[in-house]
Formats: sequence, structure tokens, C-alpha cells
Amino acid sequence: MSHPAATTEDGAEAGRDARLPSPAAVIVGVGGLYVAQSVIGGVTFQGLPAVLRQTGASLNDIAFILLTVLPWSFKFLWAPWIERIRLPASGGNRSRLVVGAIGAVGVASLVAAAFTGPTMLGAVTTALVIGAFASATVDIACDGYAVESLAERHRGWGNAAQVAGAYLGSAIGGGAFLILIDYVGWRDATLVMAGVLAALGLPFLLGRSPLQPHRAGADRPSLGAALKRPEVRRGIALVGLYVLGQKWAMVLISPFLVDAGLSLTTIGLFNGFMGTAFGVLAALLGGWATRRYGAAPVMMASLLAQVAATAGFALAAALAWKSVYGLGALTVLNSGVMAFGFVALYAELMGRASLDQAGVDFTLFQCGDGLVSLIGWQLVGMFGDRLGFVWCFGLAAAIGLGAAAALPRLARPLSRT
Repeated sequence: MSHPAATTEDGAEAGRDARLPSPAAVIVGVGGLYVAQSVIGGVTFQGLPAVLRQTGASLNDIAFILLTVLPWSFKFLWAPWIERIRLPASGGNRSRLVVGAIGAVGVASLVAAAFTGPTMLGAVTTALVIGAFASATVDIACDGYAVESLAERHRGWGNAAQVAGAYLGSAIGGGAFLILIDYVGWRDATLVMAGVLAALGLPFLLGRSPLQPHRAGADRPSLGAALKRPEVRRGIALVGLYVLGQKWAMVLISPFLVDAGLSLTTIGLFNGFMGTAFGVLAALLGGWATRRYGAAPVMMASLLAQVAATAGFALAAALAWKSVYGLGALTVLNSGVMAFGFVALYAELMGRASLDQAGVDFTLFQCGDGLVSLIGWQLVGMFGDRLGFVWCFGLAAAIGLGAAAALPRLARPLSRT
């Protein structure tokens, strides 16, 4: 005989699921937005550093463009405001309006960057900062919409769409973009990227309105409400720890490959098409492994594999190893390992976000990611030329080992009543 409370709870959950949009429609729509966001990131963090390095820029000069990560690091400051517009107190859901208006600013920023050119570092960085602001703001609405529109059993696919979308976007922005530059130049290649952004937003904008409107009378979204919840506080700490081990060496890879003598087209192939194929496959494998074994074991395996890949780059730098295939294999492995682990990380974080302000809660997690990444990348920019690739990659590997040792404590699931 079933327990009455359990029956009521199951019935309420089934009723909520019945009012949710089609999972396929949600995943296709938000997946396109996740790809679009990563196109801007790929252009900024993979494409532009390689172009600048080829023109003789120092690591300190390249670090200047990392200002574009600031909107991603501090978007929690305006996330409650965006959520109040998206989810008005009277009820309803304005996700498409927010995404359409702010997304147009992101497209315009790439058009401006196209006519600025990479030699005008201050101007192109300003344009990309505006693009990053637009992309980060769209992400607030997109994440909130995904959490509230996907039933728990479908969230693994949502996480896979997020991570796989990030890799597809990086392939376009950091891979295809570099190849286009070699053939048509900066302006035309960047204009193509702007067109790609507009096309990727169409499935979301032309889709049906949400079938699960925001409930009227819910508390106003706020940072205070988020930080009062232990799930959110522990989630922020978990993100910071995990990024320590995964991302600090990322900004070094493209400049290192340029110094090793690889062409922009070759780097684009490794960062783009090969890295994406392996990254998407690893994301799917990570989703399966997370469902079967839980998030913590998958994150631990990914961290340890990341340490091995980073140590491989340090060894290659120490030995002045310039094998195209060897360095390409390390680059592709690095992409796959990150995808495998981040599916597990965000699967856990999605479950810690409140349905009444999912955009705010999930934004706090992502800002933790951005802030820790920014600190590491700035340190690399400040000391990279002085220390060299061997020490930078080696220190990043050592930090990853420390993060792996501390992970079990923070990844331990919260007790539930």
C-alpha cells in the first residue's frame, strides 16, 4: 500500500511534468543558445589569443582580453533583475523577450569587432566585453528556463546539451573561425560568426511559449534568498574547487601551440573539429557515467585525467617536443576530459537550484566558475612570460592534484529529509 504523502507528492510531480514543454523542444532551443554563447567565448579565448600571438603579442598583452570574462564573473549582480523581468510577480514567462533583446546586442558586438580588427586591442576588447555581457545575460535566462522547464529525469540531457553546446560553440569560434581567418581575413570571418550567432538563436525564439508559467505570488528573486540556502553555498564552493583543477592551464594551450610552430589552421583543427568530436562524445559518456555512478566519482576521474594531460603539456614544453600529432593528441584529450567532468558538475548543481529563481542560483554557480578562472588566467598572464610554459603547466597540474584531494568532502551529497 502506498503512503498517502508519497502518493500526493508523486501526483503533484506528475502534474507538473504534464505542464512542462516538450523535452526535445526545450533541449533544441537551449542547446542552440549554449552553442551561440560559446561561439563568442571561442572567438575571444581561443581564436583571438592565437591571432595575437602570431602577430608577436606577449602573454601579458594576450591576458588583456581576459577582461571579457568579467561579465561572466559578476553577472550575479544583475541576475535578480533579469529574473524579475523574465518572471514577473503577476505570473507569466518572458524568456523569449529577454533572450531576443539581449541576444541582438551580442550579434551587434561581433559586427563591431569585425570592423575594428585585432591590431586595435583596446577597441576589439571593448566590443568583446559588450558581447560577453550580452552572452552572460542571455545565459541567466537560458539556464533558468532550462531548470524550470525540464523534469528531473530529463536534466541529464539538458546538461549534455550545455556541455556539448559549449564544445560545438568553441569549435566554431575557436576552430572554424581561425581557419576562416587564414582564407578570408579577420573582418569577413568575424561577420560570419555574427551570422552564426543569429541563426543559432532562432530555434529558441521561434519556439512555442513556455507551458509552465512562473507562478504568481512567488517571492521576488534575490541574491539573499539564494545565499541563505546551504545547497547554494556548498555548490559555489564545489565549483571554485573544481575549476582550480580544470581550467587554469586552458589559456596557455593556444599560445604554446603557436610557439611550437603549429599553423592557425592546424590549431583550429585540433581545438575545433577534433576537440569538439571528442568533447561531445566525452559529454555523452559523462552523462551516462553520472547517471550510473553518481557525480562525485565522475568528477574525480576527470580531475585526475586533467592533471595527466596538463603534466603532458609541461613535459612537452620541457623537452621542446614539437610533434604535431603528439601535441594535437594532448589538445584533443584535454577537451574531452573537461567535457566528461563538467557534465557531472553541472548535473549536481542543477539539482541545487530553486525553481522559483533558478536563473539566480545557477548564475551564482557560474560566477564562481568565472571568478576562479579569471584569477588563474590573470596570474598566468602576469607571470607566464617570466616563468615559461614548463613551470606554468607544472604548477597547474600540482593545483589539480590538490583539488582532487579536497573534492570528496565538497562533492558529498547533502542530507535530505
